[in-house]
Amino acid sequence: MNGNTPYAGRPDATAAGQRASADIPELSADERRELRAGLDTVAARTREFLPDEYVVGAQIVAGTNGPEGTIAVQPPVGPAVSAGFTPDAEELVDGIPDEDRDEVAHQLAATAALQVKQAVEDAIAPVAQ
Repeated sequence: MNGNTPYAGRPDATAAGQRASADIPELSADERRELRAGLDTVAARTREFLPDEYVVGAQIVAGTNGPEGTIAVQPPVGPAVSAGFTPDAEELVDGIPDEDRDEVAHQLAATAALQVKQAVEDAIAPVAQ
């Protein structure tokens, strides 16, 4: 089957393909502002670890379980890397914890640098043996 039955797809989808909106939380203006500030902080910290050739951005998107923050890094060569963040109610009130911000920033920067290394691996001849 190719998913052309009313039972295919996400478990939270209705037969018409629409999400059940009662289950998906919406952000208030303050919650959206707080999440945006947290994402901007992660993006800024990620930029600190990388040269200017890397493009770092953040946005709030509608995920399958509600609002989701996404931070993405486009290295100068190689595919982009991203991290998604689905905040719980406590994080919407208190903000994204600093240790989570640091961890995501470090991991994104390391993964983006690895993408560049893998993309140019064959093009660089070893200097010493």
